[in-house]
Amino acid sequence: MSAEETIYGTPVVNGLAYGPVAWVSRFEIPKLPATKIPLDDREAEAEHYTQAAQTVSERLLARSKETIGSASDVLAAQAELSRDPGFKKMVVNAINKGIPATNAVITTTEMFCTMFEKAGGLMAERTTDLNDLCLRVVAELLGEPEPGLPHLTEPSVLFADDLAPADTAGLNPAEILALVTEQGGPTSHTSIIARQLGIPCIVAARKLHQISQGEQVFVDASLGTITTGANPDLVHPKIAADLLTREAIRNWSGPAQLASGEDVELLANVQDGPGAHKAAARYAQGVGLFRTELCFLDSTQEPTTEQQREIYSQVLSAFPDKKVVTRTLDAGSDKPISWATLDEEPNPALGVRGLRTTGIDQELFTRQLDAIAQAAHNHQGKNWVMVPMVSTLSEAKWVAKLIRDRGLTAGIMVEVPAVAIMIDQFLAEVDFVSIGTNDLTQYVMAADRMNANLATYTDSWQPAVLTLISRVAAAGVRLHKPVGVCGEAAADPILACVLVGMGVTSLSMASSAIPGVGAQLEQVTKEQCENAAQAILTAEDSGDARAKARRALGIDL
Repeated sequence: MSAEETIYGTPVVNGLAYGPVAWVSRFEIPKLPATKIPLDDREAEAEHYTQAAQTVSERLLARSKETIGSASDVLAAQAELSRDPGFKKMVVNAINKGIPATNAVITTTEMFCTMFEKAGGLMAERTTDLNDLCLRVVAELLGEPEPGLPHLTEPSVLFADDLAPADTAGLNPAEILALVTEQGGPTSHTSIIARQLGIPCIVAARKLHQISQGEQVFVDASLGTITTGANPDLVHPKIAADLLTREAIRNWSGPAQLASGEDVELLANVQDGPGAHKAAARYAQGVGLFRTELCFLDSTQEPTTEQQREIYSQVLSAFPDKKVVTRTLDAGSDKPISWATLDEEPNPALGVRGLRTTGIDQELFTRQLDAIAQAAHNHQGKNWVMVPMVSTLSEAKWVAKLIRDRGLTAGIMVEVPAVAIMIDQFLAEVDFVSIGTNDLTQYVMAADRMNANLATYTDSWQPAVLTLISRVAAAGVRLHKPVGVCGEAAADPILACVLVGMGVTSLSMASSAIPGVGAQLEQVTKEQCENAAQAILTAEDSGDARAKARRALGIDL
């Protein structure tokens, strides 16, 4: 690209960076001969494949256990996909017909990708994961190093078409100045993990390949710009100011409070006991989203009530006198659990997931509530339970009674637009609501949040989405009911100010995002937040909403 040229993408994680470009290299599958495996060698060839797939799966699971929060979630789901019995069966059947293991893996991957693309929705997005697994397994079969990130000799701006979950989870913030991808969306795996790690990130930068390896770029991830040929003398003062902001974030120790003195409740999204204890050490004031389904991705049968009680108790023990909001199973869609998910749903994102799994087994839901109640018995803090994918008033009444009958505080997720539209009626039936902005956005905008081509639509800054959130928050204020936000929008420091201005009572996010949000909230008053909340309602698009909010908050563009 020529000097002083700028390309644009979708902002995900705020921050500035200046440095050389390092493109992610991919493992290229060599041209493989169309040989036939002798009959006597086919059993050994099948075992060779099984061992390679198992090795890849174990690596992914090991990385999952070494990380926390969303990164761990993504890796665990990737490992689960690598053990899919249907995929394995097709590969082994091909090998038994004499096809070499490498060819069998490639052709089976192509078949599965075709099926997933026809299914659409979140299933179509999983083709990225499937192709990544194919590369990893084929590399293992050929004795090649596992594909992954480039070896960096200096801090760099990482560029990629898109990052596989395993690669994203392995990012080292000390080496990566910023992350920019040509594909992906604001709630994709890459975005979620970049936000957790605090790495400035831009996705859906369509013209990224115009920039070469090693070229110096200036990245402004708050505006979504990547500039080549920038004058270093002008860039470096901006970088220095951004470093001071980051230093303030690192030194932030909570609790969260606006410049005008009002307290703001910042909670953590967690998936297990170790993650909860780490969150407690990172200034979280409690748990706003305990994602119980992620405890069971590896299980082949439903855990007993006692086993569930033990798992839930580990999370509650991290916050002995604080609020813990436990979400009941959100199985289905992109988080399939063998004993709680329908097979081969044509469009799982709009299918049987969350509360709707009670149609498969109603007692699955009540057994989980029993386990949560038992775990909460010795917990002195607030024991709140919320249910995902509630869509009708009769469902809200039903789940609220079941939860309250067990001595727990009853809530629901606001992610189906029907709930946001009829929020006054729903709030009359429950004790609180929590807005899941990831799913609410994709349902409001009729856009798969994992589809890179729809990143503009799945941005939480879309005015239509913010208008619905404002409607829900206003109803909460009017009816004196808590309204939280537990989607990725809560981790955006600027959007967090807007949400507080709307009347949202708590924000829940990956624990690593809490200092950034807390430090930003300290810089603004309640009046500024309320002005920003009003300003964005007249925005034309997500970029305009960002600009209007920053002006109202007194933040330089």
